[in-house]
Amino acid sequence: MARTRILITMERAILDGIDRLVSHGTFTSRSDAIESAVREKLVRPSGDRLARQCAVLDPSEERAWAEQGMRTESDTWPRY
Repeated sequence: MARTRILITMERAILDGIDRLVSHGTFTSRSDAIESAVREKLVRPSGDRLARQCAVLDPSEERAWAEQGMRTESDTWPRY
């Protein structure tokens, strides 16, 4: 696929993080790291979806379900 050169501006701390990833061999270059991050952001649904789903949960109900599961499962756990 053809590539196009662009110019971007970012915070120095972010660039330092990218440089660390490159120096550790996670990416071969800054361009590869940035392209990967942008591709992931475009392909993956917004991370806000999980937060929205969690917001509709009732914490006391979830806790009750978890505690009920722990009680019923603890009888079947192997003894060590």
